[in-house]
Amino acid sequence: MPKIIQNEELTAVLDAIKALPAAAAFEEIASRVTLKLPRRTLQRRLALLVKQGRLVATSARGGRRYQVKAQVQREELTYAQMAHARVAHYPVDFGSASTFVVEEHPLTPAGDGVPLSTEAKDIRHNVTRSLAVRESVGYKPEFLEAYQPNVTAYLPLEIRRKLMRLGRTSSAPLPAGTYLRKVLDRLLIDLSWNSSRLEGNTYSLLETERLLQLGEGADGKDTREVLMILNHKAAIEMLAEQSEEIGFNRYTICNLHALLADQLLQSQISCGRLRDEPVGITGTVYHPLNMPQALEEHFEMILKKADAIEDPFEQAFFAMVHLPYLQPFEDVNKRVSRLAANIPLVKHNLSPLSFVDVPQLDYVQAVIGVYELNRVEYLRDVFVYAYERSCARYAQIRQCIGAPNPFLVRHRLLLADVVVEVVRGGMDKTAAVACIRLRAERLPVAEDRLMFLELAEVELMSLHDGNFARFRLRPSEYAAWKKGWR
Repeated sequence: MPKIIQNEELTAVLDAIKALPAAAAFEEIASRVTLKLPRRTLQRRLALLVKQGRLVATSARGGRRYQVKAQVQREELTYAQMAHARVAHYPVDFGSASTFVVEEHPLTPAGDGVPLSTEAKDIRHNVTRSLAVRESVGYKPEFLEAYQPNVTAYLPLEIRRKLMRLGRTSSAPLPAGTYLRKVLDRLLIDLSWNSSRLEGNTYSLLETERLLQLGEGADGKDTREVLMILNHKAAIEMLAEQSEEIGFNRYTICNLHALLADQLLQSQISCGRLRDEPVGITGTVYHPLNMPQALEEHFEMILKKADAIEDPFEQAFFAMVHLPYLQPFEDVNKRVSRLAANIPLVKHNLSPLSFVDVPQLDYVQAVIGVYELNRVEYLRDVFVYAYERSCARYAQIRQCIGAPNPFLVRHRLLLADVVVEVVRGGMDKTAAVACIRLRAERLPVAEDRLMFLELAEVELMSLHDGNFARFRLRPSEYAAWKKGWR
């Protein structure tokens, strides 16, 4: 065939693919090519373009898909794209094997974000590239096997010492769970809300408080969101009530899963039981281990190694790394890991980890970094930030925590205005949520809105007889509002 004709055909194929919004299947391309090419000819032209490096071909459900390489290289995963990514278990084609589905909500960014190290930024760069250019990976047993308790350290010594200074609640030894029970009422709301929020739950902090304290769900919310929050409450109560018995053992981890997954899986018998079917995870090129015997062996290895770790913060972080990576349960693995991270903190009477202020986007991308790269630096930065913010919530001497939240400083006048509006308007919790959301929508930067919602709700929940004057409220105004608020 003359070279000029071949080049004309290649150009026509490239133009057709460029006109399509995403990686395209063969039939889509064939319908767009302006030249009338026989099916076999089009197949050869596609193969040649891939060989020349001008197209990227990926295997997907339903056949191969093609995308212009220049488009792929420019396709960094923006927030607009991530807003439609769902890091959850969805139907994946495993032949005759069944898979499991737990619906989750879109990702949302929040606040100023987590301060990231150079290593963490490198991980974020890698995991936010297009799926088409990220290499498919499976579970790597050597990642877990290489970890030697009290020899390997994911958290450097200086970080562990810093966290210990922040988290210590008493200079004298106390029975396990003593401090947790002191802050339990506050923790039930904070941890239930934040952990659920990281899964995409749309309940606000005030709506969560109302649900847990009064049993009243918010209008228009999905029942699954209610169950997710109530399940967190039950699991946290288990940690408090059984603080002497809990640990990195099968009883604790499986029962945490049973409580967190209650009524959220396809079958109740799967709650608290290791899976024996394959699962798939969208939004990543990682494929979890799917052999039941190997799954069992590695689950036991995780428990054994975690139990042997002496430092409580290294122990907590190890659980956050390896439980989601193994995916031992049908779903709810990340939730289990977040509550399991509190086990050593409860046992050592350290300040709990409630994931205050942690942006959902950072958390999800950091977990994907573990999935795809077996690198922990991004998740480490998220963990340290989360614990610092959690300590700031519970510490009795707040001066030792460090600099105040820069977002709060930047928006303190607007936050004060909305508190005054709610109090003087005599609003109850439902009306207050609507008022705060209306104010948040006026912020020009979309990423600031979720953080504003949280901080405004925290300010209202923190009002008491000894601090309302800082908003220039009269005693009579505060007293009238408080009656309706309760």
